[in-house]
Amino acid sequence: MTRFSSLLASALILLLPVSSAGAAAPEPAALFEAKTVADRDSTLTALEAAAPTDPASAYAAGAGQFFTGLEILAGGLHRHGFESPQSFILPLMRLPVPDNPNPEPLTYDGFRAILVAFRDRLEKSAATLGSVPADAAIGMEVDLTRLGIDLNEDGQIAPDESAAAIMASLSRGGAPDPAPPALTFRFDRADGYWLQGYAEFLMAQADFWLAHDFRNAFDGSFHMLFPRAKLPLQDTLVPPDGGMSGGMLSSEWRIADFISLVHLVNWPVVEPERRQAAGRHLIEMIRLSREDWKAIRAETDNDREWLPGPQQKGASPLTGLEVGEEQVHAWHAALDLAEDLLDGRTLLPHFRFADKGINMKRFFDEPKPFDLVLSITGPAIAPYLESGKILTSEEFDQIQRQFGGAGFLTFALWFN
Repeated sequence: MTRFSSLLASALILLLPVSSAGAAAPEPAALFEAKTVADRDSTLTALEAAAPTDPASAYAAGAGQFFTGLEILAGGLHRHGFESPQSFILPLMRLPVPDNPNPEPLTYDGFRAILVAFRDRLEKSAATLGSVPADAAIGMEVDLTRLGIDLNEDGQIAPDESAAAIMASLSRGGAPDPAPPALTFRFDRADGYWLQGYAEFLMAQADFWLAHDFRNAFDGSFHMLFPRAKLPLQDTLVPPDGGMSGGMLSSEWRIADFISLVHLVNWPVVEPERRQAAGRHLIEMIRLSREDWKAIRAETDNDREWLPGPQQKGASPLTGLEVGEEQVHAWHAALDLAEDLLDGRTLLPHFRFADKGINMKRFFDEPKPFDLVLSITGPAIAPYLESGKILTSEEFDQIQRQFGGAGFLTFALWFN
């Protein structure tokens, strides 16, 4: 695999079990070698019990909690016959969920419940990973073809549900690969900060959704995502075969539904504290990324690194990229820039306003209805406009240039 496939796929791979120091703790390797959900969950429960006194068990348990959080999302989507749009506008829903020939009906409240369960599991994972001491000796070899989640809720963790298979499918935009290439890494303490940061990032996305009432968008367009889940307009708008007739007709229906979704992203705020929390999650993600790189730079080994430092030579087998001082320096500059934006010290530019910028701290802390179209065209973000230091394209372009041909986004997904 020569490039980093996706945000969610990258998050899957860090189920990071390590050898336990406590006699009562189970062998954490069972957490990622399990072939059934029951065996995996039994091991996870025992690791959680040992976590308060054993850093290695806490590390493994936090990773397992993250892993099962993704499974909660995937299982909920599969239960209702989800079809991934592979769209940038729905980053939470890009898991390659298998077809479900007999989906259950889905309601707006039911969909919110899936997001809440997913988000709360991630919060537990972040707290558990955060309890691991910075100087804990962590290290475990993990084969990503043996680490997976139950995508179809059959209680089994099959080879085509492995992290490697899911990443391969996301890079191709198709179904999971039943025979993905071997990918083995040795995860260490630094990688725990990496995973904790991704938990914060995904919580920010979930909390942003949950902060708003998006019922109109659900009722008016989510049959695009769940074509056989008895949504309100399913029988009225979608062809009798559930929108899967193929060819031009299917494409036209999907385009129309996507336009409806964009138009219906006009969401009142119902839980303002969640939108405020979303901003805090992003700030915490930045802090954790700095901790991650501090730990990476302190490493003296070079043993199958998930995210190598400049001192650990060699291209990553996952991305095909090598990390140098220039990329690390540029990444820290990007973190500083993002933190300044989220704290309101620097304003985000908008093409409709030449002398004012968007205060992103106020965007999160003083939530108002979120209208996607009017945010793009200008009126909806007018309440957050201020005079001050505005981010320039030259500042961002300078950072981008330091990442070379692979591009900023590829490194950003990998670096977190």
